[in-house]
Amino acid sequence: MAQSPKKSLDSKLLRFVASGEGERLSAQEILTWALKNFHPGIALSCSFGAPEGLALLDMMHRIEPASRVFVLDTGRLPQATHDLIDRVRDRYDKPVEVLLPGAEDVEAMVRAKGMNLFYESIENRQLCCRIRKVEPLKRYLAGLDAWVAGLRRDQNVTRANAPKLEIDYIHGGIVKVNPIADWTHDDVMAYVQAHNVPVNRLHAQGYPSVGCEPCSRAVRPGDDPRSGRWWWERAETRECGIHVPEEEQGSGI
Repeated sequence: MAQSPKKSLDSKLLRFVASGEGERLSAQEILTWALKNFHPGIALSCSFGAPEGLALLDMMHRIEPASRVFVLDTGRLPQATHDLIDRVRDRYDKPVEVLLPGAEDVEAMVRAKGMNLFYESIENRQLCCRIRKVEPLKRYLAGLDAWVAGLRRDQNVTRANAPKLEIDYIHGGIVKVNPIADWTHDDVMAYVQAHNVPVNRLHAQGYPSVGCEPCSRAVRPGDDPRSGRWWWERAETRECGIHVPEEEQGSGI
């Protein structure tokens, strides 16, 4: 049974989200609409490991300089990602809200299953993602009315039907905004280059997508860009649980 949207959200806004009319709007138009209606109760989820999030950060900053951005620091991010976070702070004069996992939860998991439990099974990998990413995100989004993500439909089979606007029932019925759902990788890179948007230096070393250091690797030219994330699993399971719940992912290594 579907949950009811948050009571604090205006019913007119929710009807617009549910109508599908947002599909005809450009990324900038959707962000303008979202910031007008939800700021400061809206924030961008940026991994600082993929150009999509940085392109959206730049767009949002141009529309509303005080727009908010957050990053999930799992404790296993590469130094290049931390360096980029500092570059973004300096470039945009913008605070980056850093979300950390519960220290006791991480400690208990590592004590019971080891530092690199994620290589052993999908269940272990999902547990690690849940503790380091999903739970901190859930706590943070409880205080928002909307959030922005850099999902694109051609990134992975699990994202093929991502709408530009949706009600996120997983996180209490808030609005989820996917402004570049219909963009291609070339569209993203064209924006990045046109606006000199800073990106993760590991992209130049063959990493199209950078997550946690032990779960990311470089790919060969022409390979699926997402194949460098959780490469030991099938494409259907290569999600951390933030955008696709565990129960909706496939299984198998």
